Amino acid sequence: MLAEKRRRLASATAILLAFLLLLLACYLSTGPAEVGLADAARAVLGLSSSREAEAIVLYIRLPRALGAAVVGVSLAVAGAVMQALLRNPLVDPFITGVSSGAAFGACLAMLAVEPSSLLLFYTPALAGFLGGLLAFSITMLLSRAAGESPLAMVLAGVAVSIAFSSLTTLVATRWSSKLHGVLFWVFGSLSLVSWRILVLLAPPSLALSVISLLYARELNIMLMGDEQARQLGVEATSFRRLMMAVVALLTGVCVSFTGVIGFIGLVVPHSVRMLLGGDHRVLLPASALAGASTLLTADLAARTLAQPAELPVGVVTSLLGAPFFMYLLAKWGRRYG
Repeated sequence: MLAEKRRRLASATAILLAFLLLLLACYLSTGPAEVGLADAARAVLGLSSSREAEAIVLYIRLPRALGAAVVGVSLAVAGAVMQALLRNPLVDPFITGVSSGAAFGACLAMLAVEPSSLLLFYTPALAGFLGGLLAFSITMLLSRAAGESPLAMVLAGVAVSIAFSSLTTLVATRWSSKLHGVLFWVFGSLSLVSWRILVLLAPPSLALSVISLLYARELNIMLMGDEQARQLGVEATSFRRLMMAVVALLTGVCVSFTGVIGFIGLVVPHSVRMLLGGDHRVLLPASALAGASTLLTADLAARTLAQPAELPVGVVTSLLGAPFFMYLLAKWGRRYG
């Protein structure tokens, strides 16, 4: 059984990595400025004879592509972890209000910190973590008051998400002169990702994702219920609090740099689960690679569908994710009811 799972993981990893590299090549060579695939490859390898192509690929498209991959990994892992902790396939950081709470916290932090301050790059991430944790706590309280069913969790999360999104929009409207372009950021955008942002975004995001992968066995045990988990040596309540803090921090870091990007944490883990099963030793790494590919594809669409204008990537992921969520709600909602 273990050997079979390892073979499945190895096969899935090879396929997803090949697809990710193909997507990266398309991403670097596609856009308003004409850069051929060969020119993009030469620019990445430092062999380009065109300064214009080198500047476009190395300083605009490549950091943005890597940023999309990092955020895709983070949101997919966060969604898979949250679904295991709550034993609910209908949840992710976006639906439970964590993303909206993180956006509100990051937005307030941007108001409080001077643009010239070095803290500008760190404070929104911490504030996003606190906002996400607050939003999730409110969601849990509302869910318990409504009977603590999986469907009640979804409804509570949607209500909290709407509330925090409204607060963020209110703040953005009231102080629009200071928060230039914040409405675009609220809907999710990777347009501001540079090498400087990537250096701040990637280490904590990838570290927290790896920490989640290390707890794959415990997440499998959590699916059995709290009582069974205790019998198998996992203190369910403490472990859930720890991992929800990890999810909130992971979401807060991503949201503080790229805005709210919804449904990646719902669609990707669920799709991978249908193909590869629910063992988190396979599910988490496969979801990470699939999340990177999914967000890279969505951002490529956001950059090219409305040229020369650009769509917010959060709008693209919502257009793809909302029908999928409706399908899951129709499929699972009746069972929960």
